[in-house]
Amino acid sequence: MQNGTGTAASLKDCFFRMTDIVKQYPLGEEYVTILRGISLEIEEGEFLSVLGPSGSGKSTLMNIIGCLDLPTSGEYILKGNVVLDLTEKELSHIRSKEIGFIFQNSQLLQRMDAMKNVELPLIYAGVRPGERHARAEEMLCKVGLEDRMHHMPNQLSGGQQQRVAIARALVTRPSLLLADEPTGALDQATGHQIMDLFHALNQEGHTIIMITHDVNIARNARRVVNIIDGVMTEAEGEVTFA
Repeated sequence: MQNGTGTAASLKDCFFRMTDIVKQYPLGEEYVTILRGISLEIEEGEFLSVLGPSGSGKSTLMNIIGCLDLPTSGEYILKGNVVLDLTEKELSHIRSKEIGFIFQNSQLLQRMDAMKNVELPLIYAGVRPGERHARAEEMLCKVGLEDRMHHMPNQLSGGQQQRVAIARALVTRPSLLLADEPTGALDQATGHQIMDLFHALNQEGHTIIMITHDVNIARNARRVVNIIDGVMTEAEGEVTFA
């Protein structure tokens, strides 16, 4: 599918591009504008931070990037797909196959051990037990939890729980990792460990977009953009909200 802004060939080659994204919500008889003409292009294999204070529009942007919400206007292309042209079934496929979500809180199911938590997306995808077990084991080893696979969440530290969440995000082999304040619930030392893991994943070729309000965390990315009052600018030199 495509609209009038690009040829089929150019869309096929486009990994991630947003052009003039606007998001408005109704408020009584008027509309509140949250995002004001966001344009952003990301190459496969990038590690990007979107930095902004509370109320800047970064959560709204994250929901649109993750295909959890749609823009009011503008264009969003992900892996050659014009997102506004997709059906709900196609959007669901994008969310489950192409995007791995990592949240501030690990959101693990407390009655399942680490292995079963990581297997869960593959169960929903209909992957056979043998394959999903092997893939979950591979991802838990990748994040350094080979000796914690059968521990319950309450037997894991906060950092270990977040590593399980990262393994769960990776297990579907997504094109894009989307991390929302991934160190927000962790102490500083554990947060650094999670950032070290992100660096390692990026060096392996994973594309990462990280949403954060923390300047020091944002600086871990190879590239930083600022978002303030729904307007995005490329960060140059000192990363700041000013």
